[in-house]
Amino acid sequence: MRGGMRCGDCPIRYRAVCAQCEGDEQALLEQMKFYRSYEAGQPIVWEGDRMDFVASVVTGVATLTRTLEDGRTQMVGLLQPSDFIGRPGRDTAACNATTATDVVLCCFRRGSFQQLMERTPHLSHRLLEMTMDELDAAREWMLLLGRKTARERIASFIAIIARRQAALTKRRPAGRIALELPLTREAMATYLGLTIETVSRQMTALRRDGVIEIAGKRGVTLTDYARLIEESGGSSGAAA
Repeated sequence: MRGGMRCGDCPIRYRAVCAQCEGDEQALLEQMKFYRSYEAGQPIVWEGDRMDFVASVVTGVATLTRTLEDGRTQMVGLLQPSDFIGRPGRDTAACNATTATDVVLCCFRRGSFQQLMERTPHLSHRLLEMTMDELDAAREWMLLLGRKTARERIASFIAIIARRQAALTKRRPAGRIALELPLTREAMATYLGLTIETVSRQMTALRRDGVIEIAGKRGVTLTDYARLIEESGGSSGAAA
């Protein structure tokens, strides 16, 4: 996919692991990168499988799941544009990663990327920042699942998507915002620890109360971002 796209033209340039790289560092990344494309519903990697690459999500969304020995599966995270998949110091995948939409990854061979990190402070510093953001997001998600009502969970989830969409262009979310939800109602229910009936009922209630407008299966318009934050319990959920 878009094999000739330069890093400076990348839609995730300001948020990706390479965001702080310039000059010679960026030139090295240009030489190393390669793209992989996946259709919706395809696996990227299975939990426990050897993973010989690391990557940033350029476009699309993937789900992260863990599976228990008896086959029960839990969704534990989402990979959105600019998110990083894989660990330079780990050769196996910690989770199943499956595409929720068509996905494009900007990839690097794991060994080569690890060597570059050792020589490139900007790269290792940015990866540490992203890791800490991921930790903050996990803590927020524990609060959401443990204490928030169904309505607050759904409002928080929509707010997270809005924040991430705005962050890619260095904006703060505000006012009226149109977006497309990355998950089906069924997947949202799994992710939020709810039933699909509850998700549908609460989405309808938010629309009836004028908080959101719904267009098609996944299209949502926030009538006022600040109002949505109030509905989420006063927090926009996990870190963007």
